Amino acid sequence: MKIGILSANENLYSTTRLAEAARERGHQVDVLNHNHCYVAMETGNNNIYLGDTELTDYEAIIPRIGASVTFYGSSIIRGFEVKHVYTTLSSLALVRSRDKLRATQVLAKHGIGIPKTVFAKQPRDVQNLINTVGGPPLIVKLLEGTQGLGVVLAETKTAAKSVIEAFYGLNANILVQEFIKEAGGSDIRALVVGGKVIAAYKRQGQEGEFRSNLHRGGQGTKVKLSSAEKKTAIAATKALGLNIAGVDMLRSERGPLVLEVNSSPGFEGVEKVTGVDVAGTIIEFVEKQVERPITKTKDKVGV
Repeated sequence: MKIGILSANENLYSTTRLAEAARERGHQVDVLNHNHCYVAMETGNNNIYLGDTELTDYEAIIPRIGASVTFYGSSIIRGFEVKHVYTTLSSLALVRSRDKLRATQVLAKHGIGIPKTVFAKQPRDVQNLINTVGGPPLIVKLLEGTQGLGVVLAETKTAAKSVIEAFYGLNANILVQEFIKEAGGSDIRALVVGGKVIAAYKRQGQEGEFRSNLHRGGQGTKVKLSSAEKKTAIAATKALGLNIAGVDMLRSERGPLVLEVNSSPGFEGVEKVTGVDVAGTIIEFVEKQVERPITKTKDKVGV
């Protein structure tokens, strides 16, 4: 099978592992820098090029699209979709999952546990906004932030009001979210592939740090998920139309709460902590989908 991995850097851990796993199974693999690709359109034709080379005969693509190029990356994925190439991540699912507000609204609609969240544009009464999420301490998130950037913990009413008004003064789009104290600065990352949780680990932030990202000094440990946590991770992935996702959850007194669903999850951390062959599992999933598609989606492009 000829597989294209859409990645801006072929040396990234996840990209390298996917390429290795595919080649070990006898597949032809090309790492395609989606930032250097372009789509040429005319009546009846949508062709994708990398430089002066037309990209043809691919049976599947595995997109690894960075947050900063979501729009452009989705257009390249769409170019493959209209040529009926199987993709592990649809263009619409990518855009939907990267919009934090939209994703939160979708999760809430499907009855999936999430922290109390408020979105407003220049509210007249910031105090009412603060009260809606249960008061301080609370979290303020930039909609465009990634990997823990643009996330602020406001521990008092005065601090919360100042931070919120400062962001609005910069004309920034933000979410205000309740702080889950009982999580203790930790969260759970569950890797879902093809509707199954294949691996999970707990990320614990450094002392005094509420963000648990590993690249910010957090520590990862293998963890066994409860039935409720597995169901929540799978339901969140399904609600957003994703085949592969990293679901970040908090353990709260009212059950698992989804913080974020990452549609292009890195798996260096989860592979090293759990020992699970995530890359191999993804390639096996792609093989099954290309041979006998089992994941149906309403996201149709060009038909």
